[in-house]
Amino acid sequence: MVKKRQDERRPHGELGAEVMKVLWEAGEPMTAQQVNVALDAGLARTTMATILKRLYEQGTLRRSASGRGFAYEPVQDAPGLVAVRMRRELESDPRRDLVLKRFISSLSEDDEETLRRLLQEAEDTSE
Repeated sequence: MVKKRQDERRPHGELGAEVMKVLWEAGEPMTAQQVNVALDAGLARTTMATILKRLYEQGTLRRSASGRGFAYEPVQDAPGLVAVRMRRELESDPRRDLVLKRFISSLSEDDEETLRRLLQEAEDTSE
């Protein structure tokens, strides 16, 4: 990881995404200190603890006691988290049909075919 200068700011959400990547790759709970070392971002331990706490409060991470603090791990894998975000966005707009229509119209032919296949598989298993 490339360290940022103190006066450089990351785009919104970038650090959280980097933290999630570290936790997914670790495959086991990690403390704020462990995540900070893995990121090599030069952040204060308290800053990393705050980031992890916020991800926990958003429901993205679960935590367990570890010494005087906590160890954190992802609630879902990366595709599961994206699916949760997509569903949350869909549920936030009262015009769900329009949102879905626009989403589908933006898909590539391959993605559209994949969606058709998945919908058919879901229908077949529900019968």
